[in-house]
Amino acid sequence: MEHTIGADVPDIERDDLVRRIDEIVPWDEQEAAHAARASAWAAGGAPLYRTREPDTPDPHLVSYFVALSPREEVLLVAHRKAGLWLPSGGHVEPGESPWQTVVRECQEELHVPAVPSAVAGDRPYFITVTPTRGPRSHTDVSLWYVVDVEAVTSFDRDEFSAVRWVALPEVLDEPIEGLDPHMHRFARKVMAALSGEPAA
Repeated sequence: MEHTIGADVPDIERDDLVRRIDEIVPWDEQEAAHAARASAWAAGGAPLYRTREPDTPDPHLVSYFVALSPREEVLLVAHRKAGLWLPSGGHVEPGESPWQTVVRECQEELHVPAVPSAVAGDRPYFITVTPTRGPRSHTDVSLWYVVDVEAVTSFDRDEFSAVRWVALPEVLDEPIEGLDPHMHRFARKVMAALSGEPAA
């Protein structure tokens, strides 16, 4: 979908994004570096939202939402375009907050409501700044949210070929080449939070 919109973003949206990024407690030095880069990008006046698929502007803002079950499993989706097992999520639309993206995409992709997890509520829990794979590679600034989901009985088959629940410790056994490159670090951060361990 294309949007006719200029590079200008209302100050209130930009300021809220910077605040949300700065509130994230980094898990490690890599996340701290990504948060600093994302905060500077958001505060610096660059366009934030994708206006033309797949890569304009570069970078642009994405919301991931990781479904967490009561059994401490996370939902991974087989993303058709990426060819990877990923958390679900989508591009933040102009005028939409990252959490509103989670609410919209959770319903569209997994057909369930977005219920904020006790891990972080409706705030982003993890942040990455990552080049995509494949042709026309570009950089996604991704805010990762955690939502509580008991079950998924249907999903968007146009975007995903399959979905599966994976216990958090077993995520670490998955070859990283088939996942988002930061999925192991995210799993470790969530496991630490669930066990009461502070971030490094």
